[in-house]
Amino acid sequence: MIIEREIPESWISDAINAPDYTEFISNEELHYIKQIKEFGNRYLRVVVNPYTQPKRIITLFFDRRIKGKI
Repeated sequence: MIIEREIPESWISDAINAPDYTEFISNEELHYIKQIKEFGNRYLRVVVNPYTQPKRIITLFFDRRIKGKI
């Protein structure tokens, strides 16, 4: 998905290491949300399984539903 959606790894790293917001959804999903100024201030959501080592990215996408909620 990273390659297909052309999302730079630095944006993903920023979302995981310095998120604007996090959501703990279940034992297998932690969502990291980061506003990406370089991409029109859209919010990148990175869904991670936090219990695997290293952490495993399940999916990532720009979340249009977030605007105005954070």
